Amino acid sequence: QIVPNLVRILKNLILAGYSPEHDVSGISDPFLQVKILKLLRVLGINDVDTSEAMNDILAQVATNTETSKNVGNTILYETVLSIMDIKSEGGLRNIRYVALNTLLRTVHVDSAAVQRHRATVLECLKDPDVSIRRRAMELSFALINSQNVRTMTKELVNFLEKADPEFKAPCSSSIVLATERYAPTRRWRLDTLLKVLVAAGNYVRDDVISSTIQLITESPTHQGYVALQLYRALKEDLQNRQPLIQVGVWCMGEYGDLLTSAQTDDDLQPPTEEEVIEVYQRVLWSPQNTVTTKQYALMSLMKLSTRFTNTISHNHLRAGLLERMPPLDDGGTGGKDPNQLNGEADEEPVMTNNTNNQDLLDLLGLGPLGPPTIPATENNNGLQPPAMPTPLDNGNLDFLAGGEGLFAPPVTDNVILEKQLPQMTAYEKDGLRVIFGLETPSVGSINPDTLTIHVTATNNTLSSMTDFLFQVAVPRTFQLQMMSPSGTTILPSGRVTQIIKVSNPSKNTLKMKVRLSYVIDGTPVNDQIEVNNFPVDIWD
Repeated sequence: QIVPNLVRILKNLILAGYSPEHDVSGISDPFLQVKILKLLRVLGINDVDTSEAMNDILAQVATNTETSKNVGNTILYETVLSIMDIKSEGGLRNIRYVALNTLLRTVHVDSAAVQRHRATVLECLKDPDVSIRRRAMELSFALINSQNVRTMTKELVNFLEKADPEFKAPCSSSIVLATERYAPTRRWRLDTLLKVLVAAGNYVRDDVISSTIQLITESPTHQGYVALQLYRALKEDLQNRQPLIQVGVWCMGEYGDLLTSAQTDDDLQPPTEEEVIEVYQRVLWSPQNTVTTKQYALMSLMKLSTRFTNTISHNHLRAGLLERMPPLDDGGTGGKDPNQLNGEADEEPVMTNNTNNQDLLDLLGLGPLGPPTIPATENNNGLQPPAMPTPLDNGNLDFLAGGEGLFAPPVTDNVILEKQLPQMTAYEKDGLRVIFGLETPSVGSINPDTLTIHVTATNNTLSSMTDFLFQVAVPRTFQLQMMSPSGTTILPSGRVTQIIKVSNPSKNTLKMKVRLSYVIDGTPVNDQIEVNNFPVDIWD
């Protein structure tokens, strides 16, 4: 009987105009409002009728109270406590949502006060209303700290197992962020990530996969343990868990030797090599697995050929190609700052340095945009490279307007022209001389716009030049085709030849950037120049 009177008084207070006698920071008699809210909370516990009577006024107070001042936060806090404590029925879901939303806004102001109601918030994860579950999930992650990370994460993983598909992706990513920030031990963090992969199934985002792999590479003392746990997970169930399979086969491929010799915490023995291969057979033969997953498995199997003992063919190739990966750079799920959910990639390109097979576009400072030019070498297994010329795809790069044409991969053509051609010296330095022999298209040629350049590199020193690599780039209006060189070693007074074909349908002036690299007396030499003194009438 008293509840309607209390509701009426509270309604008058929140709707009343300015009253100088009772106003505090723009709120009418906040002390009385707090007392009424506390009394309503006591009267509404386990009483459905009373809770229904105060339903509307509690929602009105929660939505209309000004929170810019501490006075308003106090009233809002008492309102939320009342909403969470009274008998919850279907009609109260709206104000329960308001309460969770309000707590989510105020948790960063007074986290300790909200922490006292952590159990109630976790209980809301089981609410049948999807909006309440979503707000409860968001508030649960906001309440995680270093003291409660174990219990909160356990509850959230349980929620993840039974959650609707729309919750699985954001929940799994948020658990990864929470463990990255608050994990008490590396072992616990790894176990939690594996549970997330199992619970979220196919709804795991790529950031969770990359974070898990990155963490495993940084945990050498736990790699055998993780490989064993993933093997057991894959052996039990492969249905609807593509991310788990991808991480599992990757880990088994990298640490297969540790997997078969891992120390277990139970009486089970580590798997044999045959048992591991049986898992791969199931993965590759399953029609439910995606192409990406099978690609993971195939690459992993190749690496296992260097980890397992019963492989004897092509051992001289496997060791270098399939060596263990170093720890990955920590891109993280949110950048270097764990608080940052959407980290931005560094804008500055990273240049790689490789003596034998360098990225050809490093010549122009553009970063890795295309495959390098690889000289033809002797193949011990009898396979020969294709002999068909491959035309250059210049893409959208502009040589003179800030971009470069892509370098054409060489094709096998070791023909050396014997007749005399107009020549020009393109490069002469430190005993290396490069001559261009220019063969212009003949009258009636089927390719009247194509200039053939016969490159001759001569070694005028007393030492051999090894690993010789000749690379060029032209503007995008040209089309470039490079044949493979006659060799990669230039003996003293010797030479190496190569043929370049340049098509100029626009009849523009030819400019060419050249990069040369070689090793002499154990010292690598790299140089680059621009050749712009081609005769202007070569296409006339």
